[in-house]
Amino acid sequence: METLHDIAGRMVASGKGVLAADESTGTCTKRFDSVGIDPTEENRRQYRQLLLTTEGLENHIGGVILYDETLRQKTDDGVLFPQVLAEKGIVPGIKVDMGLKDLDGCPGEKYTSGLEGLGDRLKEYYELGARFAKWRAVIVIDEAAGLPTDMALQTNAEGLAKYALACQEAGLVPIVEPETLINGSYDLEVSRAVCTKAWTLVFEELQKHNVQLDGMVLKPSMVIAGQDCPNQATVEAVADATIETLKKCVPAAVPGIAFLSGGQTELQATENLHAMNARHKDAPWRVTFSYGRALQNSALHLFAKGEKDAAQASLLHRATMNGNASNGVYDTGNE
Repeated sequence: METLHDIAGRMVASGKGVLAADESTGTCTKRFDSVGIDPTEENRRQYRQLLLTTEGLENHIGGVILYDETLRQKTDDGVLFPQVLAEKGIVPGIKVDMGLKDLDGCPGEKYTSGLEGLGDRLKEYYELGARFAKWRAVIVIDEAAGLPTDMALQTNAEGLAKYALACQEAGLVPIVEPETLINGSYDLEVSRAVCTKAWTLVFEELQKHNVQLDGMVLKPSMVIAGQDCPNQATVEAVADATIETLKKCVPAAVPGIAFLSGGQTELQATENLHAMNARHKDAPWRVTFSYGRALQNSALHLFAKGEKDAAQASLLHRATMNGNASNGVYDTGNE
């Protein structure tokens, strides 16, 4: 029987990463509205079907995160989406958190809801074919307001650990996602300090809760300046700061780091990932991607125009470029 370690290894195998196709109905509606697609359930099904049935996707995608609705949907031929993925050798996954809520006593900060009833939901998702899950915690950086607070960092670290343990008890690999929001004017060094503190707390809680570190995947933000910072760091500086910080905080037992793109453009996300792997070949874990918009953005625009073949070609191209970047062999000449 496949162990959690085996599944995690398949998700982040050499040259592969994870496609985040787990947008909630609300988020998907916003994306569809932005390109003029009617946000119906059938259009969401058609779009997800287009993504998941892309020929050759399995060459650079090891896992796909789905949303509850998508996990239950079928292709035009009546095949459940998780089965489509499994037949390609791609691990089907599921977003299991219930969204962000205001954190009492911490104005401007959030915690992630969904721990109540999580065990039952995980059991059902396992039966539906999911073999990994994702839970997103959000960290806000606002130096003027003194954010993030210690309470918010601790609350979210504990939530991630409780979720991860519940996943492993249900036979699912947890993707642990502490996202540092890119909103703000903070610089690279502030980002590094916050990520160091946040990731250290997350792993303290994971170990306190006896989470099996070799049966999980970490999905962090890159150490990067806020989008309004006038002094944006170079690709090389981002790569070095990110890997150096991870080495301080993340035990070597973790099989893979699969970065979120967090508002970066498609090319930025690929270039930063490539620099990490090209400059730091000694990293003890696989360093790869778990992108949503940075894989799908161009494909969505083409889908909106009815250019389905071109949309699939675009998705496959971005998956290939990021797969190459995860091995440090990305070439901008192929763009």
